[in-house]
Amino acid sequence: MGRYVVVFRFALLLLNLGLRYALPEVIRIGGLFENFDDDREMAFRYAVDRINADDAVLPKSRLSAKIERLKPQSSFHAAKSVCSLVGEGVVAIFGPNSVGSSALVRSTASALHLPHLESHWDLEKGSKAAYTISLFPRNIGTAIYHLVKSKNWRSFTIIYEDAEELMKLQELMKLRNQNNVKISLQQYTVDFQYNKILKDIRKKGETNIVLEVPTSRIKDVLAEAQKAGMLTEYHNYLITSLDFHTLDLSPFQHSRSNISAFRIVSPDSQYYGREARSWTFGRKENSLKKEMPLTTETALLVDAVNLYARALHAVSTVQAISARSVSCDNTAVWPYGSDLIDAIKKVRMKGLTGDVQVDNQGQRTHFTVDLLELKTKGIVKVGEWDPKRSLVFSRNYSRDYSEAKDNLQNITLRVTSIESKPYTMIKKGDYLVGNQRYEGFCVDLIHKICERLLCKYEYRLVSDRNYGKKHENGTWVGMIGAVINREVDLAIADLTITLEREEVVDFTMPFMNLGISILFKKPTKSSPKLFSFLAPFSFEVWVYMATAYLGVSLLLFVLARFSPYEWVSPHPCNPKTEYLENTFSLLNSFWFTIGSLMQQGSDIAPKATSTRTVAALWWFFTLIMISSYTANLAAFLTAERMKSPIESADDLVRQSEIQYGCVESGSTRSFFEDSKLQPYKRMWTVMQSTQPSVFTKNNDQGRERVKKGNYAFLMESTSIEYFTERDCDLTMIGGLLDSKGYGIATPPGSPYRALISSEILKLQEDGFLHMLKAKWWQVTNSCTADVKKKPTSASELGLPNVGGVFVVLLAGLGMAAIVAVFEFIWRTKKIPRDERRMVLLEMVHELQDICKCRGSSRPAPNYLDGEFSPGSTDNGFVLHSATSFNTVSSQDFLS
Repeated sequence: MGRYVVVFRFALLLLNLGLRYALPEVIRIGGLFENFDDDREMAFRYAVDRINADDAVLPKSRLSAKIERLKPQSSFHAAKSVCSLVGEGVVAIFGPNSVGSSALVRSTASALHLPHLESHWDLEKGSKAAYTISLFPRNIGTAIYHLVKSKNWRSFTIIYEDAEELMKLQELMKLRNQNNVKISLQQYTVDFQYNKILKDIRKKGETNIVLEVPTSRIKDVLAEAQKAGMLTEYHNYLITSLDFHTLDLSPFQHSRSNISAFRIVSPDSQYYGREARSWTFGRKENSLKKEMPLTTETALLVDAVNLYARALHAVSTVQAISARSVSCDNTAVWPYGSDLIDAIKKVRMKGLTGDVQVDNQGQRTHFTVDLLELKTKGIVKVGEWDPKRSLVFSRNYSRDYSEAKDNLQNITLRVTSIESKPYTMIKKGDYLVGNQRYEGFCVDLIHKICERLLCKYEYRLVSDRNYGKKHENGTWVGMIGAVINREVDLAIADLTITLEREEVVDFTMPFMNLGISILFKKPTKSSPKLFSFLAPFSFEVWVYMATAYLGVSLLLFVLARFSPYEWVSPHPCNPKTEYLENTFSLLNSFWFTIGSLMQQGSDIAPKATSTRTVAALWWFFTLIMISSYTANLAAFLTAERMKSPIESADDLVRQSEIQYGCVESGSTRSFFEDSKLQPYKRMWTVMQSTQPSVFTKNNDQGRERVKKGNYAFLMESTSIEYFTERDCDLTMIGGLLDSKGYGIATPPGSPYRALISSEILKLQEDGFLHMLKAKWWQVTNSCTADVKKKPTSASELGLPNVGGVFVVLLAGLGMAAIVAVFEFIWRTKKIPRDERRMVLLEMVHELQDICKCRGSSRPAPNYLDGEFSPGSTDNGFVLHSATSFNTVSSQDFLS
């Protein structure tokens, strides 16, 4: 039984071996090539020879190449050549390379079920070509689209020859609608050749160019561009040909222009290395077999032959394949075509063009293309693209930095600026030439940057004295316009980085951060008022205090009359008197409260608990009020009160007396013009409608207008700091209205922007920018220094500060004197006529006694109504007799 099992297994092994090598000994494959296409024919033969020499692929069979030459643009001859190959028994067709002939071969192969393999890009590949396999990366246009998008081109021009080749760039054309990119097309014709095309592009100011031209024309186009001065560091060329790497571009390596392209061949792969070493075919007429460059279509053709051979090997392991020929004259088809096409779609292999794999539609998939750039040392790989990962850069930034720095050392940078203190100023003096004519913050900064980068620079002022303004037609003037037109390499000044400017130029990182603020004339110190001693309390508080004084006095009078404890005997030694006396008359009540308020006291004291409670609360009230008044009075009398009519931008909006404006062209104007915030929109409306115009040509004019008064100038805070440091009559009002920065403008795509940004960052970390600002902003005898030198102690008070107190005192004294005169007249008239002299004589006599300092006692007069007798009262006042006072003679008084 075991013997039969062994025999059965041996039979199966023989059967499998028979199936594995079930291929004809000779397998014919056909190649269609144009008459001038010697390179591709030799590549086809080379690939066949390589397969025949490799026993691992077709060990017991060999390929036989059948070649047919086609006449250009001859469909009849192409059909005849295809049928000739079919008649010779070929089981696969490779080529041709022309679009018209390919369509005919594709349909014939589909009708006969013969595998057809192409190695060129063709738009016509569709669902009907079920037996056609294309190894050319069909979506190479997507890679070009991603590259242009990554470069952030805002506009570019496509130079092309064949309109059909533009179909390869369908994805690229989508940028026009997606990102509002401006795309121009320029077609090469006999009458409109490359030199004319390039001159027209230069006239339009375009610097980004896509070359969709044959590989053989690329060097001619670049040579014409070099003649036209269009191979500068600001020009970018994207070459769509995948054979860019095969060209000798040494004449353009030092042009500093950015020239990019893709390639699909993989010279870095191990397989490519092996194949390249055996690549020995050459032109037929060259007996030395001169080595030829490996073009894309050549490499794709070699990979196509390898792919077909491996598919044959895969099919042969499951079924036998015969080389039965078919004919164009009948409807018979090759029976193994469908199986072979399916096998081709399943093969995965490494080829000269990387990973080789096709999808169910027969299109190349899972491929990788290299991104190349032309450097000073030749063509360098800087990235990769594949359908899954998209564009991935692998550039050596250190090498790029060093290369850009080396290029910078060989040129002289053209730097423009605008006269603006303290950024760029013209030196005063004779015999100053070149960069020596200028000084300032920006001059020192660019000098330091160029010193570190070991490059030269030429400093000059912009001709139209404008920062950068966009006209309605889209053109720019000023420094921004000069940068856009490549008239200069750099623009450095107090140039604000804005979105509108960023869309047309590239800015370095900011070298100074700031914001918009208000420059205004410093308010003068207000002169002291005569009644400034009233300032510690508001008018409302004074009214309340007067009301409290009146109310407390009346309440004290009422409570004193109502309380029995305030009624006492007028003679303490005689408590059993017939009459009681109350000292809190109406006038005495007022006298008590005013004495407490003035913290002077009085000879009247409350006795009842109720009146003492009122007195205690009144004393507490006066303690707080007098203490507050004293503290606030010191601050009011010693402080220099300077009140500004505006304190912020909102104050400007709410008033109409003070005009305000800014520089007529610049970022400050754009800020208000484009602002969506209501206060700033209103300010812009007011500025536009005010006549005469509130706009100035520069900051200096704005400063002078501020000094004249009744005008506020809106400008950058750093410039305000500079002016207020030197002019003590000016000040900055409020905070910052926005936040922004000053940067150095470079043309779009400038290779020097990264270098300069890096140096600015280093200078900032080293503290150089801070020291540079201190150098140009701070001065020895500045207003800030004067403020710091002011003593912190209170200054002495002059008569203007306290003059009102003297006025009140004099007024009070005068009023008291007038009251005394009326009192004297009133009481004198009550003396009998025969006992007194005339009132005027009595007054003169009294004044004489006062001047002679007569004694303080006199005989009591005899009044008609008996008033002012000893011990009597009048109007609530207790009147004491003269005997109750000590007699003081003039002698005693004078001693």
